[in-house]
Amino acid sequence: MTEHSTAPALPVTVSVTRHVDPAHSDEIVAWIQAGFSLAQRFPGFLGSGWVRPSTGSDEWHMLYRFDSATSLADWEASSQRRWWLDSAQGLVGESRKEQRTGIEGWFDPPQERDVEDLRPLSLLVSYLFGVLAPDAALLPRVLISTLLMTPVMTYVVLPQLTRRLEWWLHGRPAPWRP
Repeated sequence: MTEHSTAPALPVTVSVTRHVDPAHSDEIVAWIQAGFSLAQRFPGFLGSGWVRPSTGSDEWHMLYRFDSATSLADWEASSQRRWWLDSAQGLVGESRKEQRTGIEGWFDPPQERDVEDLRPLSLLVSYLFGVLAPDAALLPRVLISTLLMTPVMTYVVLPQLTRRLEWWLHGRPAPWRP
């Protein structure tokens, strides 16, 4: 007789990019809320949300999360979900769907880097703009600052924070607590 260790089920997050006619925003908001209300009734549902880049944008990003691939499969195969998706035919188009377990891939760990020197980066960038371009208009300063800071925060700072807060992101007790 052999023993099999069963790996714990990992939560699954689904990210869906949908395209919506901006003229039907009110209907789509109601449609999204109805879908999330239906999903909440399924065992294993952990949460959902949606974001759109701006009021007039046709691209909407939706997230929903289940406690396991099995729970997710039950929701995705359900007649309730099928009815919900069919109810928006002609108003919503799905352009991308991605599933991830845990947080891998969302915040991939970078190669080793020294983050300590980058913490005052925002202040440094603001100071340098004041010294190098004191007469620059606000809009170009903000644009250049954003273009510089976004990759640094995304690929250097955030992965380090994610690694350091990994215990919290997975719902475990703090490492310094017994």
